Amino acid sequence: MMRWLFLLVLMALPAWAEEEVVLGLSHDRVSITADFNGSEILIFGAIKRETKIPEGPPLQVIVSLAGPSREETVRRKERRFGIWVNTESVVVDAAPSFYAVATSAPWREAITQTEDLRYRVSIPRAIRSVGAPMSVMNAQAFSDAIIRIRKENGLYQLLENTVAVDQQTLFRTSIKMPANLTEGAYEARIFLTREGRVINQFDTVIDVQKVGLERWLYGLSRSNPMAYGLLSLTIAILAGWGASTAFRMLRNG
Repeated sequence: MMRWLFLLVLMALPAWAEEEVVLGLSHDRVSITADFNGSEILIFGAIKRETKIPEGPPLQVIVSLAGPSREETVRRKERRFGIWVNTESVVVDAAPSFYAVATSAPWREAITQTEDLRYRVSIPRAIRSVGAPMSVMNAQAFSDAIIRIRKENGLYQLLENTVAVDQQTLFRTSIKMPANLTEGAYEARIFLTREGRVINQFDTVIDVQKVGLERWLYGLSRSNPMAYGLLSLTIAILAGWGASTAFRMLRNG
C-alpha cells in the first residue's frame, strides 16, 4: 500500500521539480585596492533537466547578491528650539551592507509574496528587524530609511527584467558593485520560479577583500588602533606641510 502511495505522489509532482541550476561566475573574488572604483560581476548559468522543457508558464530566474549583514541603529531627528536633536532610535537586527536583486520578469510576475516571505528575496525582506520599543510610532519607517539611503548610494538595487533567459535553458545577468563596498563574503543566490513559486535554489559566495596597502592599514587599525592613529596623524601633518611648502614656492616663484 505504501509503495502505491509513493508512486502516486511522484506522479502528482510537477514536471519542473527536476529542474536545477548549474552556475558560473565571471570571477569569485573582488580585490579592493587604492584605485578601486567599483566592479561588475557577470553571473551566468544553465538549467539542468532530466526531462523535456515543461509546457505552460515560462521559467523565471531571480539572482540576488548580498553583502555582510550587521546590526544598525537608526535614529530619528527632529528640530527643537532651533537645533536638530535625536528623539527616537530603533535597532535593526541585520541589514546587508550591499544588496542587489535581478529578475527576468517584472517583480510581481517573478515571485509571489508568500515565496518572498519564505526565502527573503526582496530588499525589504532582506532586512531583519525583530522588534522596536513600544514607545516608537511607525517603527517600519526606520527600516525604510536604511533602504532609501542605501538605494541613493547604489548599495541597494532592484534590477527588474535584467536577467536574460534563452530557450528556458541558459541565463545571464550582470550586477554593478560600487566603490564603497564592505569587505567580506557576499552571498549569491539564484532562484528558479514558475508561476511565482520557487522550484530550485542555488547558493554560492563571492569573496570581497582589501589587498596591498589597504589590507595592511585595515589590519593595523584593528590590531593596534593607537599606532594606526599616530600613523594617520603623521600622514596628515606631512601632507599639510607638503601642500603648504608647494603653495609657498609657487607664490614666491
